Amino acid sequence: MDAYPFSHFPPVYHDQVKTGTIVPLKTEHINFSIFRTDADFDLFYHEHFQLMSLKQWTPLAIARKAAEFLAEPGSKVLDIGSGIGKFCLTGAFFNPEATFFGVEQRHELYHYAKVAKNYTQLENVGFIHANITQINFKEFDHFYFYNAFYENIDQKNAIDDTIETSYSLYTYYTEYLLAALKGVKTGTRLVTYQCLDEVIDINFKLAWSSENTLLRMWIKE
Repeated sequence: MDAYPFSHFPPVYHDQVKTGTIVPLKTEHINFSIFRTDADFDLFYHEHFQLMSLKQWTPLAIARKAAEFLAEPGSKVLDIGSGIGKFCLTGAFFNPEATFFGVEQRHELYHYAKVAKNYTQLENVGFIHANITQINFKEFDHFYFYNAFYENIDQKNAIDDTIETSYSLYTYYTEYLLAALKGVKTGTRLVTYQCLDEVIDINFKLAWSSENTLLRMWIKE
């Protein structure tokens, strides 16, 4: 049941046709307005999510580039630690030929990601409320990872205090992800952002990396 005690979001948008006449915006117009800039996307959410945007959510430019690499036709892409759903929603909007899934353990973030999905009416995106240890990685073709474990080390910048964080959990989740990636098939694509290479299995070959950001693209050999 997806009924949670969070206030209604997002806001309602309208087109002003002429003085005194207001009609609902078409969905595609709403979506274009959301994905124009990071500021436009942030306005889709509550203020406290907007304030953490720079540190916690993938920039639109990064999301678009990463999703383009991962979105092979017919593929299923998993965002590990999907937060409010920004990467998945962006990937789904710009790459309708692939399906994007996000797994998120925080109830509130999962809720707002679902609200955003319903509002945009994007059919090629889905969200899962679970811990990554409950996910079968073999059900997905490609993966995106924006260092979802780092808050266990940098607890001052944690999203909230609703889940346990610790250095031991960082080690545990990192080792779990390594083991999961070892089991995926040859040709699996992975994009990491702001991430140490310690989470990458040795059998992944670096296909591309940015010069000024920690954005890296990998292919399983």
